[in-house]
Parts: sequence; C-alpha cells; structure tokens
Amino acid sequence: MGHDNSVLGLASIRRNRGLSLEQISQNTKISVRALQAIEEGEFKKLPGGIYNTSYIRQYARAIEFDESELLAYYHSKAEPVPETFPIDPDKRLNLRVFHFLEQH
Repeated sequence: MGHDNSVLGLASIRRNRGLSLEQISQNTKISVRALQAIEEGEFKKLPGGIYNTSYIRQYARAIEFDESELLAYYHSKAEPVPETFPIDPDKRLNLRVFHFLEQH
C-alpha cells in the first residue's frame, strides 16, 4: 500500500469505514471515476459547476467526513478558472447553436 496520495486522507477514512468506491457509487449514483477524482483532488476530471459541489457533498456524507471542510478544500483548488477557460460562456453557446444548425 505505502503512500496514501488521497486528499485529506479521504481514502483512509473511507477504508476505515469499510466502504469501497463501488459501494458509494451505488448509493450516490455517482460514477466510481468521479468519486476517485474527488478522493484524489483531481477536480478537473469532474463534470463541472454545480455537479461538483453536489458530488463532493454526497461523497463527504457517504464517508461521514465534514462536507464543509471538503468543499472549502475544493474551492481553494478550483477557484482560478479564467486562465483555463478563455472562451466566455456566450461564445461557447453560440458555437453549440451553430453546430446544431449545421446538422439540420
């Protein structure tokens, strides 16, 4: 086993509770991949927006971890969005509409 690279020791807490990611996935309907991403602090792998906070809350509840602490950690990691998304939402929407028109 060795080094636990999970954020805030979440994997250890989960294992101490006798829970597998598969079990949490069944209970929460969140994919194992997304749960793993939360556990490892790889928030970029999550679907984004309100899904992320919802997933994080449910994961925290599942392992009986303080959800506000985990959300605070998420926000500390996830806030600097502008650099990664130079396209503003309006332009993205227009692109989608454009593709839709092309197909029909």
